[in-house]
Amino acid sequence: MHTALTRLLGITHPVLLAPMGGVSGGKLARAVSEAGGLGLIGAGYGDPDWLAQEMAHCRDCRFGVGFITWALDAQPALLEQALAQSPAAIMFSFGDCAAYIPRVHEAGALAICQVQTVADARRAAEIGADLIVAQGTEGGGHGATRSTFGLVPAVVDAVAPVPVVAAGGVADGRGLAAALMLGASGVLMGTRFYASKEALGLTAAKQAIVHHGGDQTLRTRVFDIVRGYDWGDYTGRVIANRFTQDWHAQEAALADTVDSERQRYQEAVARGDAETAVLFAGEALDLIDEIEPAGEIVARLVAEAVVCLGRNFD
Repeated sequence: MHTALTRLLGITHPVLLAPMGGVSGGKLARAVSEAGGLGLIGAGYGDPDWLAQEMAHCRDCRFGVGFITWALDAQPALLEQALAQSPAAIMFSFGDCAAYIPRVHEAGALAICQVQTVADARRAAEIGADLIVAQGTEGGGHGATRSTFGLVPAVVDAVAPVPVVAAGGVADGRGLAAALMLGASGVLMGTRFYASKEALGLTAAKQAIVHHGGDQTLRTRVFDIVRGYDWGDYTGRVIANRFTQDWHAQEAALADTVDSERQRYQEAVARGDAETAVLFAGEALDLIDEIEPAGEIVARLVAEAVVCLGRNFD
């Protein structure tokens, strides 16, 4: 299945692994790349030791690294650490990455920018992004206010000929086929790959993905408050649990008691309590019913998409 994305990255299938912090480690990135997509390691809030450990799993395969841009602003050496391992691409999400793109290109890597608005997509194209990810609110994790189905074609039209990848709510071949029909060149998936054997994270979290549906997710700020992260106007889509039942829509009250709640939260995370710890997940949960090897996920996704489209890409 050849598209502008596969030609740009030199991959077989138009599938990217979302760089989920603490979940998209080196083994998962490698598995997605070996299956014909491109695996992106999620550098998250920035831990150089963790990043070195995970990149070591990808020394002899193509991979990328994804950064939260404002976390990178606080630790710019992380970019050099990643580029030293010759990644195929560096992905930036949130914040202004204009200062970093020339260095990425100088190192011979491609620059991927994730956006949530058409205006930000145009800006990404102007500053030299080689690939733009249009992220809709259906996706797990942090995002803005626009949904995938309307955002993707608008971004495609706004930034042509820069290739666009769709993200948010894709978990099977129907989603990949739909993204291609909307003008995207491929998809970036997170939640579907979270429920894979190679993903990092708690087994309880993977089981929660398998056993919950999209109706049981919501967008909230409560986990950012309790963890001490300032995400501004962005919210995160999560699976509802006891913590969201206690605090969602009561953010002011949570902020007033955050010290005691933070200690309780941290203790719960340490013991793997999925009813308290955050589990970022997208609305496509209904389409996920098994924890599988990432390679099988990629193969089935592409096969289903080909059937949906009714023809092969060549």
